[in-house]
Amino acid sequence: MDGFRAFKTFKERGEWIELRFMAEAMRHGYKLLKPWGDSRPFDVAINFGSRIVRVQVKSTVSRVGTGYRCHFERNRRSSPYTLKQVDFFAACIVPEDAWYLIPARALVNGDHLKKGPMLCPVRPVLKDRYLYEGYREAWGLLRAKPEGGKRC
Repeated sequence: MDGFRAFKTFKERGEWIELRFMAEAMRHGYKLLKPWGDSRPFDVAINFGSRIVRVQVKSTVSRVGTGYRCHFERNRRSSPYTLKQVDFFAACIVPEDAWYLIPARALVNGDHLKKGPMLCPVRPVLKDRYLYEGYREAWGLLRAKPEGGKRC
């Protein structure tokens, strides 16, 4: 997966990763909506008829030991993501071609966002040992209704 090296900017790589996410989500049977421009705090929405799931797409190539650090913050001038803005984070570990579908509530606590959690696709899935491994390739989570019947 060395194709990412062709991009001159992080913006270009981000656009490429968004396209990859949309293709993979469609392969899993999801109907997608793409907001026009960059003014929304999410990159892609999944349409379930009366329910919309907002997804912010991220990627990383930053290996640290046995895992990869993925940064979930916005640009430095913007406030952190909130649960009112994003329902899921989709993180692609580019060198491993692995996707993590992480509910926003797992990364956002009030006004605090876990900015750089470690994702470990180079190890066997150990859900009890590595905090986010239960979200690796967890495409079915996008379909689940939110707890308490609230809008996602």
